[in-house]
Amino acid sequence: MGALSHLLKNRFYIGEIVYRGEAHAGEHEPIVDRSVFEEVQAKLASNNVERQLKLKGSLSLLAGRIYDDRGNCMSPSHTVKDGVRYRYYVSNAIQQKRDSDVGSVPRVRAPEMEKLVINAVGEFCRQKTGTAEQTQGDLLARLLRVVITPTGIRVHIADSASELPAPNSGQDATLGMFGQEPAVVLVPWEPEKFFAVKGIVLDPPETVAALKPENRDTILRAISKARVWLDELVQEQASVAQIAKREGKIERHIRLLLPLAFVSPGLVRAIACGSAPAHLTVTGLAKRVPYFWAGTEDAPLAPEAARPA
Repeated sequence: MGALSHLLKNRFYIGEIVYRGEAHAGEHEPIVDRSVFEEVQAKLASNNVERQLKLKGSLSLLAGRIYDDRGNCMSPSHTVKDGVRYRYYVSNAIQQKRDSDVGSVPRVRAPEMEKLVINAVGEFCRQKTGTAEQTQGDLLARLLRVVITPTGIRVHIADSASELPAPNSGQDATLGMFGQEPAVVLVPWEPEKFFAVKGIVLDPPETVAALKPENRDTILRAISKARVWLDELVQEQASVAQIAKREGKIERHIRLLLPLAFVSPGLVRAIACGSAPAHLTVTGLAKRVPYFWAGTEDAPLAPEAARPA
């Protein structure tokens, strides 16, 4: 949006030059009507105000009350991707690069966590008093502490107004004013799982789709031609250029398919019987012909050979 915004705000199009932050009349003719330009500026300013108000209104409800399971406070954080703002709570141990002190769950999605916690407090109040709290602020007033664990969320809730800590008292929020233990609600929840896998993970299906008859015949014909070409080259009956001219192909095509002459009898049998992978192609096989025949009597072929070049 930066380049587009600059374009829309460029006063050059209405016949002005901006120098050191001030607009001056230019000697060139304007190409955009001033009234249209001013309407665009007003719209841009309005959108910017709305965006700022929206960001300011998206408060982090659990700020100062959410912790990981090693006692680290989790601070609000966010990222912006494709113009969308994603909010999180991140362990302070990560932000302070204290990797050895990070809890089991270092980061959680803010909207999901806030919804789960508010619902838990609301349900607790309904069961305790028989009536629901009226506002979100009422529910948050009862919330003392949230602890994130790998098996669930521990929500510490003030059982009554007397258990709420005095404002700015510096008192541990998990205890009430008189040291009473707060109510603790365990909310079932599982953290997102991230896997860092090195290399290639192959999970072959139990059954491999059969090669289509038309594809099978095309591959077998290509293998047969490649063997004829190899015999001609070995016996010096023709050159690659002569073979290419006869086949109506370029030399590069002939050189690409020549390795098919070395396909093992076992692979040829697998292709002829239809047990080769369904996505096997001529060029894919030609580029990955096995160097050794041992072990190739029984298909399936290597998955790479089944991919189109």
